[in-house]
Amino acid sequence: MNSRGFAIFALFMVQVLYGLNYTFAKTVMNENFVKPFALTVLRVGGATILFWLFSIWLPKEKVEQKDYFKFFIAAVFGVAINMLFFLKGVELTTPIHASAIVTITPVIILILSSIILKEKITTLKISGVALAFFGALALTLFGDSEREGDNIILGNTFILLNTFFYSVYIILIKQLTAKYHPFTFIKWLFLFGFFMVLPFGYNELQEVQWQTFTPYISFSVLFVVIGATFGTYLLNPIALNKLKASTVGVFIYLQPVIAGLFALIMGADTIDTLKIIAMVLIFSGVYLVTLKPKKIN
Repeated sequence: MNSRGFAIFALFMVQVLYGLNYTFAKTVMNENFVKPFALTVLRVGGATILFWLFSIWLPKEKVEQKDYFKFFIAAVFGVAINMLFFLKGVELTTPIHASAIVTITPVIILILSSIILKEKITTLKISGVALAFFGALALTLFGDSEREGDNIILGNTFILLNTFFYSVYIILIKQLTAKYHPFTFIKWLFLFGFFMVLPFGYNELQEVQWQTFTPYISFSVLFVVIGATFGTYLLNPIALNKLKASTVGVFIYLQPVIAGLFALIMGADTIDTLKIIAMVLIFSGVYLVTLKPKKIN
């Protein structure tokens, strides 16, 4: 598999992990095992330990003094604010609502990419975004879930805010991934992020009754930490190093599909013609965006 092919595979795996994360995280929070901010601390803290441990076996890379501030700013948007809003939003809304809302990310990233990174937005890319957007919109408007949140409107608002801050993060790290190995900046990103989220979740963390955890809840927490955090934040920079930020962003359209399929497997949703059509539109849109433009001689 060539480097571009591997980058696309990495992006797909990121969406799989995120897609499953909605159900696992919501189960942990809604059954009152771990509250959102406490789960954020566990998520960031656990991933921080893993990144620093793995970095022991990797070549050491010197970081320029001026870039530490960039790491700090990236941590504000991509770890602290982003994750606090995300998990609080997932607690209050449904997995399908949350996964559908994040599909506006490519729109924000396309705008930011053209302004900040001066990326050219081709007709093919616009067509792919539009096609995938309509597929995601169909799931958003007509998708159903048996699990109701405490406050759908507030939860959706938090997810919307998370989406904006995540988009800013994607743009910010695009330049850093070209300069440093993913482990180099991500271990610093999470270390800064951990100290940012700790004050918000410390009290909730004290309330966790660890002895009440069932095997499923324990697995769910580990999945949030290892799969949906360590795995995704490792794979995303690898993809960003080979692909445009706008291409990375459009893959987020796969999340409602994966979240919906997982809900189907878990018996929490049903499949119908509309959902099949929506999924075909999303996959077709992602395919168009990943096509490399032909060079004109």
